[in-house]
Parts: sequence; C-alpha cells; structure tokens
Amino acid sequence: METYAIHKGAMIAPRKARMTLDLVRGKSVIEARKILLTTNTKGSKLISKVLESAVANATNNLGLKEEDLYIVETYLNEGNTLKRSKIASRGGSDRRDKRTSHIYVKVGDRKETL
Repeated sequence: METYAIHKGAMIAPRKARMTLDLVRGKSVIEARKILLTTNTKGSKLISKVLESAVANATNNLGLKEEDLYIVETYLNEGNTLKRSKIASRGGSDRRDKRTSHIYVKVGDRKETL
C-alpha cells in the first residue's frame, strides 16, 4: 500500500530543492532520514517534514510498519512566483522573483512490490 504527502507553496526555489530531493529518491525511509539529517540545506528541512508527514499517514491511516517503508516516488514542481521589486541605479527598479515549490513524497511498503 502507498500513501503520500504534499507541501504546497514551500518558500524555496525548485532548482535548489531538487538537488536535495535527488539524494533520497528510492531509498528506505530510515536511510532517507539519515541523509536529510546530515545534509545542511533549507531543502533538507522542508523535505524531511514532508517525509515525516507521509510516514505518519502510512502508519496511522493504513497501519503499515515504519521499518518496511521506502520512498516510492518524489517530485518537486514549481509553485507560484512572488514578484518583488528592488531599487536599482539611476532611479530605476529591478524585479526580483521569489520562487516557490510544491514538494510531493509518496511512500509504500516493500511487501507490495515483492
């Protein structure tokens, strides 16, 4: 059985968070936690929260064991872009885009695939 968790509108650029997400794709939940704990990025903190939510959904709603869970699917899409302006030289202004992300983590147990 599989379950998932989504964090929409995470305040991190998708390019930066995808590098961290690639580290845990396809790993077991216990191994992914260790990787995210030792990776010192903002993306690792956000991804670990989504992972914990997906694991909680699997254990509480479906009654699965945490030791059997692994990451089935993860992806990160681009969310809304917040447009901000900053004062530039000669009385002008520059546009600063604050990019957001949608983080998706799906976990399942190994027994289903074997």
